[in-house]
Amino acid sequence: MNRTYELMFIVRPDMADEDLEKLISTLETTVTAAQGSIKSIDRMGKRRLAYVVRKFREGVYILLTIEGAGTVVHELERRLRVTEPVIKFLTVRIDEEQKRLDKIKKLRDAKKKVSAQPAVVAEEAPAAAAPAAETPATA
Repeated sequence: MNRTYELMFIVRPDMADEDLEKLISTLETTVTAAQGSIKSIDRMGKRRLAYVVRKFREGVYILLTIEGAGTVVHELERRLRVTEPVIKFLTVRIDEEQKRLDKIKKLRDAKKKVSAQPAVVAEEAPAAAAPAAETPATA
C-alpha cells in the first residue's frame, strides 16, 4: 500500500554543496530501489535551530515528499541514522491529513454554494418588489 510521507532532515551547516547533493541523490536511489517515488525535494536552505543540537546552532533543512510503503521509510530512516552529517530527521505520514483536508474543503465549498444561492434570491426579491410599489403611486 502506497502512502505519502514528508521527510524533513537537517544537515551540518558546514557541509559542502557537492556532498549535500550526493546525499540527496543517494536517498533518491534508496527510495526508487525500494519501489517508492519522490514527489518533491525542497531545499529550504540554512536556518537557525531552535536549540543547540550536536554543538550546532544552524543547519541546512531539506524536505522530501515520498510516496511508498512503510519499508521505504524504514530504510531511509536507517540510512539517515548512520549518516554522520545529518543532525536531525523527522518523518510524518501526510496522506490521512490530506484526505481530511480535502473532505473539509468539499464541505466548505458545498456550504458556500448553498449559502450563496439564498443571498442572491434575497437580493432579487426586493428589486422585483420595488417597481410594483412605484407603479401604483404613479397611477
